[in-house]
Formats: sequence, C-alpha cells, structure tokens
Amino acid sequence: MTPPGVPVHVVRDSTLRVKILDACGMTCTFCHNEGTPVAVDNRRRPLGDFTTAGPSGRVSIYAATNGAAFLPAPVPANEQLGHALAALRDAMHLTEVHLTGGEPTLHPAVARLTKIATEAGLRVGMTSNGEHGADVLPDCAAAGLDRVNFSIFGTTAAELAEVQHARYRDADRAQRKIDALKRSIAACEAHGVKASANIVVLDYSHAPRVHRLLDEYSPHLSVRLLNSLDHGTASVEAIERILAERGAVAETHYITAGVSGSRTAYRLPDGRRVYFKQIRRVRLPETCAGCRFNNDTDCQEGFYGVRLYYDRTGRYQVGVCIQRMDLCMTLDDFLTGPVLAEVLALREVEYDRLTRRHAA
Repeated sequence: MTPPGVPVHVVRDSTLRVKILDACGMTCTFCHNEGTPVAVDNRRRPLGDFTTAGPSGRVSIYAATNGAAFLPAPVPANEQLGHALAALRDAMHLTEVHLTGGEPTLHPAVARLTKIATEAGLRVGMTSNGEHGADVLPDCAAAGLDRVNFSIFGTTAAELAEVQHARYRDADRAQRKIDALKRSIAACEAHGVKASANIVVLDYSHAPRVHRLLDEYSPHLSVRLLNSLDHGTASVEAIERILAERGAVAETHYITAGVSGSRTAYRLPDGRRVYFKQIRRVRLPETCAGCRFNNDTDCQEGFYGVRLYYDRTGRYQVGVCIQRMDLCMTLDDFLTGPVLAEVLALREVEYDRLTRRHAA
C-alpha cells in the first residue's frame, strides 16, 4: 500500500536469481531453500522421491508439496554459466543477477561466479546470512560484487537459536553466527560493497530486535523491514508502529513492474533510510490461472521473478515459483517456450498500467 502523498517510482523487473549452491550452516525452521529439497539429505535418493526431514536438521518448507523433480548442485564457475547468463540477459533484458543458496558465501568459487556475471555485463547482488562472508567478500568485491542483502533471523544469540532446529538451539553456536554476521557487514563496509539487512517482523513482539538492529549494528547498514503474510495485519501494524516510534517519514514508494515486490523508503531523523518491503498480488496470467495455490492465503510470494538452478545431472533449470517447482523447465525450453513471452508481457502490461496510474 502506497502512503498518501508519497511519490511513486516504477521500474521494470530486470533481475535474475541464481541458486549457486544448496549448502548452509544454519537450520532455520522457516527456510524455503529456493524451493529445492535439501541436497545433503537426498543425495542417495532417486529423483522425485525426496525426503523433507533428513539428518542435517535443515528444512525446505515447500518441498513436500511443490513437485520438485531435481536436486540442486553447486553452479560451476565455467563458460557454461557465462553462456546461460548471456542467453537470459538478452532474452529478458536483464541488468542484474542475484546470488542465492543455501548460503552463497560457502561456494568455494563465489568470487569467480561474481566475475563471470560482471563480465556478462550484469550488476551482482547476493543474499547471505553472513556466516562465511568475512573470508570471501573481499575477493567478491574485487570481482565486482555490488551489494549484499543480509538475512537477519535474530539480533541476539537467543533470538537466532530460537528459530534453529532443536538439535542446534545452542547459545554459543548462535553467538558465533551473530559474530560472523557482524564481521561480514564490516567486510562490506571496508571493501565498498553496499550492505542491507532484511528482517521479518511477525508482530510487535519483534520490535526490540528492529530497534537493536538500528541502534547496535553498523550505521552504514540499510535496513529493510518485511511483513509476514502468515501474520497478516498484526505484522503490518507492528512495522508501522515501529516506524512511528523512530520518527520515520515516508519519502518514496518503489514498485517493480512484472514481479510482486514493492517497498517504501522512510527517512529517520538522523538521515538514515529504512525500507518497508511488502508483497503485491502479482500472478502470471496463464501459468498461475489454474494453480491450486492461487488464492489470498496459500500463495506466499506471488510471481517473484525468474530463478536459475543447476541440477545434479549438469543441466540448468529455470523456475517461476518456489511453491510450484513442477513448473521448472530446462533453460533451452524456457528460452524457446511460451513462459518467457508471458513473463515479458506481464512486465510491460504492469509497467504501462502502473505508470499511468501514478502519473495521474
């Protein structure tokens, strides 16, 4: 929802998300894992017969129902990736690639992957929990990494331990993860990489962690507050109350045409910017039309954009929904099939509609 009187800036979506590996050192109980099954728990299982509760303690919350038919493998840092990115760049008019996981900083060649993407003319971002960033982010920065979105699951050891698998709810372990996150943020600052923090606010009980993030973490960290769809108005009202407590003033509302993301930028009295990120109701008009999740409660993120995966058979797969991994197709099939045209058409229709609405 756009705050009244706030200018609206509309841009076309031009970002590709790439899951570069599945490994992660955390066991967050709410992880969607980009829609794929947890690889370490399924390496010896036949394709399509995946378990959702293995010895790693990790989860992929949609894997039991999303129809995933492949297991992810680490993306190789080779010419094949460069060709895949170039083909999608040209077909979709991409300007940015966003590296995800698992935890991307655990990929042994993450800096080389970054370089391959920048050599393809793409700006490179990353989503990270920060557990290994201090070791690899300097090299990634040298390779052209533009920004890192740190996912903050807790600002204290107790908060972080609370959302881990029962076997890993250890305060000392959680504190080591918090310390590693802070070192990763510092590495970004030292090497000229923009850093932001994404934190989901379930309800007002989460207000102390937001205030702690703003007061105790680096002042150079851009903070983005995300509402929880599962918690409905309680989440939205909590964020609005927190922003009011900080004296935040809405400045600009940003909408990305063609995908479900939108955000409002607020300015704090000290000049710092905080963002309120929300999901819009965006669906692919044909692909989503008959989907069993296409309602106001079951579809968690709508059409969030195109994702690229690398499977253990050595093929690139393209996905359009983490709750419907059965919709994934090979890269060649995507580039020559109707879904690409549908994605591009949705982007243009939305851009025209939104720019007309907000120009009036």
